[in-house]
Amino acid sequence: MIDLENVSKTYSAGAPAVNDINLHIDKGEFVFIVGNSGAGKSTLIKLMLKELEPTTGTIRINDKELGKIKHRKVHLLRRDIGVVFQDFRLLKDRNVYDNVAFAQRVVEVPNRVIRRKVPAMLAMVGLAQKYKSFPKELSGGEQQRVALARALINNPPILLADEPTGNLDPKNSWEIMKLLEEINNRGTTVVVVTHNSEIVDAMQKRVVTIQKGVIISDVKAGGYLYEN
Repeated sequence: MIDLENVSKTYSAGAPAVNDINLHIDKGEFVFIVGNSGAGKSTLIKLMLKELEPTTGTIRINDKELGKIKHRKVHLLRRDIGVVFQDFRLLKDRNVYDNVAFAQRVVEVPNRVIRRKVPAMLAMVGLAQKYKSFPKELSGGEQQRVALARALINNPPILLADEPTGNLDPKNSWEIMKLLEEINNRGTTVVVVTHNSEIVDAMQKRVVTIQKGVIISDVKAGGYLYEN
């Protein structure tokens, strides 16, 4: 599902942001990626999205080698990957329905399908009654739910969540994590970058720890070392 082989990324100055990373994530896994600020977590996510190119190494997503995908075809790769960010990134001039529908219109889904799928997705994230609301009228937790609905509306096999609870209070953080777990239980591969050690400890999922661009541990639920 996700394979990184000897992947390094060095910017114009300084040490590598990620250094000789080897990581395999199976279909249907739920994986936390943790580490201090500047450890290389966000660089890793950008590499998986082909927002950045690795300096060395190979990345495969769904058996597609990213280095061989031409720029004009990157949008096809991203149809397989839903993404949720810390800052929600909603369209402020559009209501909840149109924010979620936007992801389908971009890939030219017929309107009749959009009219069926968007309400169903909003119901799944608990926002069926908020479809006419604008982002400024929603709480942080509700905005993140909209972002989740938008990320999932095209049924991607992979969901990447970069600090999805970073701007949320503890109650909303747990609600978002429960949603992510439910999404994972339905078969979506979920990768979550987070600083929230309380959530990581409580959820008992696989945890990959990065320090200074290097994976220093890879542990299954229950504290067992992960074996690729």
